[in-house]
Amino acid sequence: MFPSAQTLNSAFKGTQKPFIAASPAEKKAFVAHSTVEVNSPRYFYTCAAGGVLACGLTHYAMTPLDMLKCRMQVNKNLYSGVFDGFKKVASAEGIKGLFTGGAPTLVGYSLQGLGKYGFYEYFKYLYAGAVGEEAAAKYKTLLYLSASASAELIADVMLCPMEALKVKMQTSSTPFATSFVGGLSKIHAAEGMSGFYKGLTPLWLRQIPYTMVKFATFEKTVEAIYKNILSKPKEEYGKVEQLAVTFSAGYFAGIFCAIVSHPADTLVSKLNNVAKAEGESTGALAVRILKDLGFAGVWTGLVPRIFMIGTLTGLQWFIYDSFKVATGLPTTGGAAAPKKE
Repeated sequence: MFPSAQTLNSAFKGTQKPFIAASPAEKKAFVAHSTVEVNSPRYFYTCAAGGVLACGLTHYAMTPLDMLKCRMQVNKNLYSGVFDGFKKVASAEGIKGLFTGGAPTLVGYSLQGLGKYGFYEYFKYLYAGAVGEEAAAKYKTLLYLSASASAELIADVMLCPMEALKVKMQTSSTPFATSFVGGLSKIHAAEGMSGFYKGLTPLWLRQIPYTMVKFATFEKTVEAIYKNILSKPKEEYGKVEQLAVTFSAGYFAGIFCAIVSHPADTLVSKLNNVAKAEGESTGALAVRILKDLGFAGVWTGLVPRIFMIGTLTGLQWFIYDSFKVATGLPTTGGAAAPKKE
């Protein structure tokens, strides 16, 4: 899935200096030991593994809130609010009901995290090498935006089948399927492979702007925190302090992500729950749904989604950077990339 070691080594030659961070307790620098060379194939695979943990675990943990959000988007009169929804679902279906759609959520967003974070690091390095060090430094925000958009384009292809199953399981008035495999079989039997990907374009419309905001805002916020709020460069802080910056910047980025992507998120929920008329294309169905919803309708469920996405994005960045630190790699953002010798 990712480029081979031979391809990357031929494209990007040279060695990397070890990342050095400061230990406040000892007041001297310590070396973050890692056998993984930054911007090597192993580095990209390591980042992809961190993305699996970051996205899969956090989205699964948020399944109850996501389920309520999807149901409110499909039927805005179903619950009077988030807490009313929790109470009614728990009373009628138990704790298990709150995690309806949990299996496809875990699988789908683990795959998405693999593509999102792994390819982001790869494309960021690839595009920086293509334009040159000076241009990459001057136009860092464009670099973040283009790399994240490219990564998400691929990640959503991996996510889309699971997203289709998740939404159907969460929003059907009667249980859609008794098992994960049964749900996949039911979609395939009724609609073929197109049933898994009919929401791909709206998913791109939701996720690509979301991810561009998520990565660019995070990177710029980390830079701003170290430059304008904290008194020392990133390298002079320990791992705990750096990870605290990571979570703060991630939560801040998540608020903007939720707002930017919410109309498309509402459309995805509807598309996977509304049947097409005979001969109707996915595009025509989307237009019909948007007309029915109106401007106010596409913003239904925004408040719980802001809370969900803010928390989720902060935790994702925290888990991702914690995984990188555990493997001896530096946290994301806030300092110039290691230069070649």
